[in-house]
Amino acid sequence: MTRTWVRELAGWMCAAAVSIVTASVVASSARSDLLFRDGDSLVVAMLARSLLSGESLDWAMSSVLFLPETAAFTAIDAAVPATVNGLFTISAVVNLLALYGAIRLVAGRGRAGSAPVTWSVVALGVFGMLAMTDVSASREALDLASLQLTTTYYSATVIGVVITVGIVRRVIDDGRLRASPSIALGAVALISALSNPLYAVWATLPLAIILGIAAVSPSRRAQILALIAVLLAGTTAGFLARIPFAAWIANTGVGYAQPDHWHESVGYYARLIAERGQSLPGLIGLLVTVALIVFAVVRTAQQGDPGTRLVAAMAWAAPIVVVVGAIALGTHAARYLQPLVFAPVLVLVASPRAIRLPARLRRSTAAIVGVVLLVVGGLSIPRLADAAARPDPDLACVRDWVDASGRTGAGQFWTVRLPALHVADPSRLVQVDHQLNGYAWLVNRTDFAVGEVSFLVEDSQTVPWDLPQAVQPERVVECGRYSILDFGSQTLPLGPQRS
Repeated sequence: MTRTWVRELAGWMCAAAVSIVTASVVASSARSDLLFRDGDSLVVAMLARSLLSGESLDWAMSSVLFLPETAAFTAIDAAVPATVNGLFTISAVVNLLALYGAIRLVAGRGRAGSAPVTWSVVALGVFGMLAMTDVSASREALDLASLQLTTTYYSATVIGVVITVGIVRRVIDDGRLRASPSIALGAVALISALSNPLYAVWATLPLAIILGIAAVSPSRRAQILALIAVLLAGTTAGFLARIPFAAWIANTGVGYAQPDHWHESVGYYARLIAERGQSLPGLIGLLVTVALIVFAVVRTAQQGDPGTRLVAAMAWAAPIVVVVGAIALGTHAARYLQPLVFAPVLVLVASPRAIRLPARLRRSTAAIVGVVLLVVGGLSIPRLADAAARPDPDLACVRDWVDASGRTGAGQFWTVRLPALHVADPSRLVQVDHQLNGYAWLVNRTDFAVGEVSFLVEDSQTVPWDLPQAVQPERVVECGRYSILDFGSQTLPLGPQRS
């Protein structure tokens, strides 16, 4: 028991080191824009701030509610006295640690001849390496692993999918479906589907297919069918639980499905693959992913216990189901394809056998590698802290001006969200479109109650304003990449809300 406890603790410590190293590299790269500054990436932090402030909540969300992400970020925000960027970096490390915990669940229980802790750390390390090969600043690049470090791009859904695979694997290894894993499986499916409908495509569909094929075997048919029933029931309950949140869901996501555009979708994703392959790190990431998928197919075809084959099958089936589904629905969003990077690494823990070395040499090697990881992780902390503390004088200029003005202004989605997160009172910066209509998208709709604004914030992403010709700013305050159009005593009325 003592050895097991020590081994598990060592695994978590090594996973923490891998997480810190990964986060420090991503946060110091061009990908940091997605981590700290991207308009989409800020919604969870903005929602958490609303919750902690105690203000009235009337949020307009997408089809994704980000419930686990918001709960985690709010807890971190309430517990840690850090800057906004500091909270983002802590959240990035926590997301990777949570992924390790889910992978460790998939690896199964330790037994003679196995090394589930070691292989779980290896799997997280490979995933971290994939994240470190992501070099594009674009949210639409096929740089998928680094999305796990953000608060917005479905990190909790990724963890929920992996936990689901882990629970199913544990049940199959045990040979019977007991009450506690049934409840756990149903709860994970319910919460994940409630928060993000993509869970049904990433987990429920591929697992149901794999389990359905496994149910051909009469010896396990009852157990497998019971697992499918619990998974489907939990997912269905999650969708039903979304009904009370209908007022918050500004877009159900149905409009994203355009099956007649499937050929355009093929071209879109092919172009993303080609663009990723143009850089050496991107090419390495692609080759590693392909190698893992091929290994998963081979491992599935080999003889082995049912739990091993289930995990190996999920490692290649989930990516195929998701890619085929994304194309069939005519989608154009790289973030939907995240199973391409997190599912294949699960093959590394499908059969976590210990390497055949003398016991003393194996322990010595593990100790050396662990110490090296901890040292590198410790040395990466200052780099991560520097990335979080990197000054942004343009943003500071806007923040200070807005805070000092005591007035309410407005800006468009991609421009105003970052300043709104950093000012003392986010409601002082209202989110609008180019015609000053309230843009109710990933924002608290109570902000629009102000009715009028007296300045506008713009940058290179701002669509030219469509304002009455008689309205001219009294002055323009230059803040680097931002400009503040100050209308002084004049006020600009807000138009009706749209999303």
